[in-house]
Amino acid sequence: MGLRRFKVLGLGTFFGDLVYQRAVAPEHFLRQLADLIDWEWFSEKLIRLYQGVGQIGRPPYDPVVILKMLLLSYLYNLSERQTEVYCNDSLSAKCFLGLAVDEPAPDHSTLTAFKGRIIERGGEQSLRELLAEIVATAVRQGVKFGSIQVVDSTHTVANVNVEKDEQRQEKKGKGPRDGGARWGVKHSRRYRTEQGQKVEQKEYFYGYKTHTSMNAEAEMITGVTVTAGNAPDGKQLTRLVEQDLAQGLPVETYSGDRGYDDSENHFGLASRGLHSALKLNRYRTEKKDRNKEVWVALKQTPQYEAGQKVRYKIERKYGEAKGYHGLRRCRYLGYLRMTIQAYLTVITLNLKRLVKLVTGVNFKGRAHVAA
Repeated sequence: MGLRRFKVLGLGTFFGDLVYQRAVAPEHFLRQLADLIDWEWFSEKLIRLYQGVGQIGRPPYDPVVILKMLLLSYLYNLSERQTEVYCNDSLSAKCFLGLAVDEPAPDHSTLTAFKGRIIERGGEQSLRELLAEIVATAVRQGVKFGSIQVVDSTHTVANVNVEKDEQRQEKKGKGPRDGGARWGVKHSRRYRTEQGQKVEQKEYFYGYKTHTSMNAEAEMITGVTVTAGNAPDGKQLTRLVEQDLAQGLPVETYSGDRGYDDSENHFGLASRGLHSALKLNRYRTEKKDRNKEVWVALKQTPQYEAGQKVRYKIERKYGEAKGYHGLRRCRYLGYLRMTIQAYLTVITLNLKRLVKLVTGVNFKGRAHVAA
């Protein structure tokens, strides 16, 4: 790539690095994160999303600065307007971004334009490459990845008032506010009535699903795919496996809940030389015919037992994503913007885990943003 042409920031001035050396502790999470990642790689990758590779018009901000701001937004679960305020008020945030103390951060509209570039010129492939680089960085830093991958999905509610949206469609003849969202099953449980009848109760949501593959030992997410809320989990397994294998991970076994118990999934894993620890439905081993023997044998393998023992870890990861980083509800409208949210949430989770595993520094606290 030719000479890069970015807006010059003031970190190296008197009002930059010297102040931060005294004001921001070396063990601060953001300092550790800044030192662990090869941000230059991200700069080279992301500048390709800009018109003329950043050579047209006024010099842009280094795209890494914008990426870091978005990561802060997800790390502290702030809106993009709040992120702008936070980056202007916080010394640790300015240090992380490479700004001088007296230098304003990019405004929130710059973050919106950056997301637009991802949608128009990069798409999901660019986001997947960013995630893969974080995983590769973890490998280079000595993080150990084990042989078991855990797959699952979590739902995110659309940023829509469903009742008002339906009324608007009916009265004004307009389409749905979020055309990519669909109704899906959040939970399903079975119980017996007082009369002894078995009843299945389902709770529904309107939105999207984020399907992920997580390495059980490293507890880092390595594969992501986003669908509408009505997509079956089991149909996404192949895409997640392909992402993992493309990264050269030491995968041997895939673990998942009963939603992945599909003969095509079990045999698809076997055809790749992989073990299945996808939880079997009861009918597999309780039916009275010879075909059950293959499933009985699978259930007795050490790989199946080991895979089922670590399945809880992905639920814990989803709890972290929803409870602290905003994955409970969509930030934006539309499938492509939900895909951005899913990937940036996962990358944020992985960066937290990477810093902890390599340096021992835990991410703590919440950002305080002035009203």
